[in-house]
Amino acid sequence: MESAFHYDVHLPPRLAAGQRYPVIFTLHGKGSNERNMFGLASALSEAFIIVGIRGNRTLGSGYQYYDLKSIGNPIREQFDEAMRELAAFIGAASEAYPIDPGRRYLLGFSQGAILAMSLALTMGDRLKGIVALNGYVPEFVKAEYPLRSVQDVSVFISHGEFDSVFPVGIGRDNAAYFQGLTSRLTFKTYPADHGVPPENQRDYTEWLLQDAFYSTNEERWT
Repeated sequence: MESAFHYDVHLPPRLAAGQRYPVIFTLHGKGSNERNMFGLASALSEAFIIVGIRGNRTLGSGYQYYDLKSIGNPIREQFDEAMRELAAFIGAASEAYPIDPGRRYLLGFSQGAILAMSLALTMGDRLKGIVALNGYVPEFVKAEYPLRSVQDVSVFISHGEFDSVFPVGIGRDNAAYFQGLTSRLTFKTYPADHGVPPENQRDYTEWLLQDAFYSTNEERWT
């Protein structure tokens, strides 16, 4: 499959011929890579196809999807390009691998969470759900992008209570924004900095399994 991105695909170990599987596309944080993100999704590798997407811009020994003018201020042209290329990648990968198009999920941390939330708003029900860990939605996405309904999109947002990069108030703002758009919202905070503690990973792992295989419309705030 031709792609603007380097990517890794992890297929369930016992693939059944003719069967389609839920998929998790992972989006890493600034300066990281797709292999680091696999550690956040590996507990689901028996049941899901996991596709790790590496940002195509280098940053030190790692990668990013776009650069910043300053914290919280993406370079707009690069952000727009990343959004277009990621949406195209998701579509192409869904044709190339035995993916159930009705069960496509994004799992993003930091810069990856920013993109996951933004892609949910622009792709709408072409995604089944997203997990957004410690990110935000750029104001220009809300104000200037053509947005689709996320009424039927499941959204798990979490944030560290002591996040020193994006203060926890940003996470609460994210949740309040999505609460007005979908009833399928789970929002949780954790006593952590800008990272993913084990209890956070446990919670979204259980949430993804529940949503992909036993979907409900429950809204939860913790």
